[in-house]
Amino acid sequence: MRKRSVTIDGHRTSVSLEDAFWAELSAIAGQRGLSLNALVAEIDHGRSPGNLSSALRLFVLDELRKRTISRV
Repeated sequence: MRKRSVTIDGHRTSVSLEDAFWAELSAIAGQRGLSLNALVAEIDHGRSPGNLSSALRLFVLDELRKRTISRV
């Protein structure tokens, strides 16, 4: 588990995620031409009420599912 500080709308916040999730979020951000902060802010703006760490994990899961389905 790794805690990182991210900036969302000019406000710093800390998020704890496993290294595998940070790595995948970084890869997705790179593929989209975004910074990690920009991707996290985008996810934050689109999430339902609840915890940001959970929203990030669910986002990664959804992206990996989409990738898997497109390969079939």
